[in-house]
Amino acid sequence: MAIQRTFVMIKPDGVRRGLIGEIIGRFEKRGMKIIQMKMDRLDRARAEKLYAEHKGKPFFEELVSYVTSGPVVAMIVESDEAVSVVRRMIGSTDPKEASPGTIRADLALSKSENVIHASDSAEKVQYESSVFFS
Repeated sequence: MAIQRTFVMIKPDGVRRGLIGEIIGRFEKRGMKIIQMKMDRLDRARAEKLYAEHKGKPFFEELVSYVTSGPVVAMIVESDEAVSVVRRMIGSTDPKEASPGTIRADLALSKSENVIHASDSAEKVQYESSVFFS
């Protein structure tokens, strides 16, 4: 059993659509602990830092524009194997390809408005968390 922390962000469409409680409830029902959480609004500089790995890709500008379009909810979640468990819970980026029962399959409207972001590796947890938490 390896207790881990991971970074999760409910994106602007999830906040706008009132899905915060539904999403947090899924993590809590899975036995995960919310260690830190806050609602925040990203400016362009922090959005570019969060998604720096995508800079230069065709969708980068749209991604930055989208994530700065409204408030987000940032969280640090803790559980056994948190990174991999959360990634399985959220599902594929494209909700049409996400497994039934995942957050994106159930709640996302499109590939670009896919409700949630989560760190995809233990290395990225620290980096992505630092955009929101000191």
